[in-house]
Amino acid sequence: MVAYDDGVPAPLHALFQQRVDGDDALLRLAQLRFEQFGLTAETYGGSAGELDHVLAFVPSGVRRPIVHLPRHIDLLREADRAAVAAIVRQFGDRMSGFVVHDRLEMPARLCDFQAAATQLSRALVEAGPAQLFVEYAAGCQVAEFVAMGAALEGIPQVGLCIDTGHVGIRESRRAFARIRPEINFDLAQLSPTDPRLPDLVDDVQSAVAAGLPAVLTLTAALVEQRTPTHYHLHDGHPLIPRLSDHFGFQNRLAIPFTYHGVRSLDPLYGVAGLAAILAATQAFEPERVSLTLEIHQVDARLPLGDAAGLFAHWRDLTNAERMNAWLAVLTQHSVLVSALRR
Repeated sequence: MVAYDDGVPAPLHALFQQRVDGDDALLRLAQLRFEQFGLTAETYGGSAGELDHVLAFVPSGVRRPIVHLPRHIDLLREADRAAVAAIVRQFGDRMSGFVVHDRLEMPARLCDFQAAATQLSRALVEAGPAQLFVEYAAGCQVAEFVAMGAALEGIPQVGLCIDTGHVGIRESRRAFARIRPEINFDLAQLSPTDPRLPDLVDDVQSAVAAGLPAVLTLTAALVEQRTPTHYHLHDGHPLIPRLSDHFGFQNRLAIPFTYHGVRSLDPLYGVAGLAAILAATQAFEPERVSLTLEIHQVDARLPLGDAAGLFAHWRDLTNAERMNAWLAVLTQHSVLVSALRR
């Protein structure tokens, strides 16, 4: 278990937001499900007003929420650093962490990256115990991301975020290019219905299998250099059109032909991969690691059951049931993670 500023083991974080159109009853539904399963929130904050509104519904508990700041923020830009510092000063005593995306040029500008982290560290320390995590998103080499972590040594309350989907998709694309160098297209240009897939499927799945070792290698390196690390946990497959990740770990990719006796493909990780990642995180010192289920690709409906009263003023319950189905996936994964961490 992960221990935080008050020494109490913290529950698992999960994505907390209004996923569909509707009113605040949707956030009350999220609040109810998180309370029922002991989940802690990670939310998105497009503005101070939006963040303040969502935080009113976040369950109180032993662990403060994390906020994922807008993706356009670039810590190498002074104006963006000032904006982050302002959010930190306003909300730092109410949060346990802030997440921002990396930039592809950061490994080549480590001195600038260090200076930016140092500047924001001062704001974090003044505001409270919250940490800032720079997320793997731009697609740099794993070794380059490790070097970014090493550059943060001695800078209080700043660390990295390993997004399992981003790392896995990027590494599988690189692996496919190594396996089939004569092919002049990217793995992500294939789809489940592509007529070329049956002839390439063995190489595709060999490339997909490169995702887990990349995450485990990255984890081991950050453990060794004692980099504070936050995880965004989700699964996917590079052949999924548009957004290839942010799926749960119990999904498979449907295909229109039989492969190894089934008409579907293994994802990046699956439950066994999730177990391996969770086991690897146990090597961190407890105060240096945190986890969030960042699963949001769910398209289903689930009756509201005990939460029906929250929507007594709604005539059409479609979006309420869609929200409930998404929350059910999160809560089911929280049970899965708890079982795998025992």
